[in-house]
Amino acid sequence: MFTLNPDMSFEAERIVCLTEEPTETLYLLGEEERIVGVSGFTVRPKRARKEKPTVSTFLEAKTDEIVKLKPDLVVGFSDLQANIAQALIKEGLNVWITNQRSIAEIMSTMVQLGSMVGKREAAIELVRTYQKQFESARTEIQKWERKPKVYFEEWYDPLITGIRWVSELIEMAGGNDLYGHFKTHSLAKDRIIANPQEVVDLNPDLILASWCGKMFKEKKMFERPNWQEITAYQNKQFFEIHSSIILQPGPAALGDGFDLIFKHLKNWQAKYG
Repeated sequence: MFTLNPDMSFEAERIVCLTEEPTETLYLLGEEERIVGVSGFTVRPKRARKEKPTVSTFLEAKTDEIVKLKPDLVVGFSDLQANIAQALIKEGLNVWITNQRSIAEIMSTMVQLGSMVGKREAAIELVRTYQKQFESARTEIQKWERKPKVYFEEWYDPLITGIRWVSELIEMAGGNDLYGHFKTHSLAKDRIIANPQEVVDLNPDLILASWCGKMFKEKKMFERPNWQEITAYQNKQFFEIHSSIILQPGPAALGDGFDLIFKHLKNWQAKYG
């Protein structure tokens, strides 16, 4: 049940996390004891799935098992979990589904979750560490003479480019996201690149791939007609970023995800900038 604090705010004591990012946030805030169930896709932190019962995938949940856990709050992400949310709400549970897409929205969501467990100030401080990280990178990027053209691929058939927070991270890391104009489209179907030749014509300097849970395969990407003509292929400037790092709208993307993107862009700058 909820705890009522002197300031009349409520704290959730038993939380089910339907996706990884609230789990990681709560662990970082030292509030993992409140978690009573997690997603089967949780890999951050590694110990979470060993310590907590698995009650969901991304699109399906074990409603009966979640009810038995008697959570006072169920946290999820994305409109794709609407059916899960509906089923749990019908069971009388409190459900909080967020739909963060931008870096600002990710940070805001982390602070809101922190507030629900009495750790608002700690969550704000956590967000500030990422802001300082971005600012440090910005200082270094200002010395660069030119920015690399970056193509990010979230799916391979059809080709789908990066969601908004990925595009923003690329730009904050010093890259020119070739499909940055797609970042306002929250749905994957609206970020489909219909003609693969378009990427060839744009000729990215650097390619980042994160195939949403699938292992990246160089042959599969570059057997496409004319793709071996791309500068990024010629210079071997194509890299995989695991989806658990970059496609989760939480600490992983802001921390390790940004670090990895920035590392690749810095290396490109040192060689070709």
